[in-house]
Amino acid sequence: MSALYVHAVGINATGLPDWARARDVLRGAATFDAVEPLPYQPALLPPNERRRTTAAVRQAFRAAEDALSTYAGPPDRLAAVFASSDADLGIINRISIALTEPARAVSPTDFHNSVHNAAAGYWSIATHSQRPSTTVCAYDASFAAGLLEAALLTGADGEDTLLVCYDVPGPPLLQAKRAFGCAASVALVLGREPMPASLARLRIVTGHAAETRFGDAALEILRRANPATRALPLLRLLAAREAGTVVLALPGNLSLAVEVSPS
Repeated sequence: MSALYVHAVGINATGLPDWARARDVLRGAATFDAVEPLPYQPALLPPNERRRTTAAVRQAFRAAEDALSTYAGPPDRLAAVFASSDADLGIINRISIALTEPARAVSPTDFHNSVHNAAAGYWSIATHSQRPSTTVCAYDASFAAGLLEAALLTGADGEDTLLVCYDVPGPPLLQAKRAFGCAASVALVLGREPMPASLARLRIVTGHAAETRFGDAALEILRRANPATRALPLLRLLAAREAGTVVLALPGNLSLAVEVSPS
């Protein structure tokens, strides 16, 4: 696969509220402190749409808006790939409960937000973008699947692409069946050509290698807490501006080897 360049990074997770602070933790310049992030409202959305958003959509926007804060290009020119294992478990729970009741009265807002690509739709409204957009799902491998999709889209069309991976814990009934250790989201802006502020060059190869894990116990727990935080070993290389290879698990005993070269 042709080389890709990382133009910007965004993140939000326990102890890693944004890329500026996560970068120091991941490169060892600051101590990891497992503090939950403060509540957040998307800055780019108009008030009417902002009121309709759910926790999952807001989580996706946290990382996406963080990445845009250091991206030099216009957001409406970005293609987009959104990746999520379970999208919005809160909506699934509320609609499922409503359908068990005699009236079967589903909230119009819940129905509006029930599609898996709701976050992508809100993003196109927020940025006025008419560029291509794809939403993918691959359980715990959702970040790797999203990265592969974004790499192919960028390579084929030559457009800069925003990748956002996100998931949030569901209500107790669903959390018991599909547990997330925390809410988290990660965003990358990828391009086929380098920019002055590009962080690194990536080359991606599929294979069958074992996924990269953290030696640090706390960061390994965080890596496994959410499909989005499976990106942390890659982000560690980007934060440290180090060369290296990170292996991300894909479905079906496949893997994605990401070779990182600092720009």
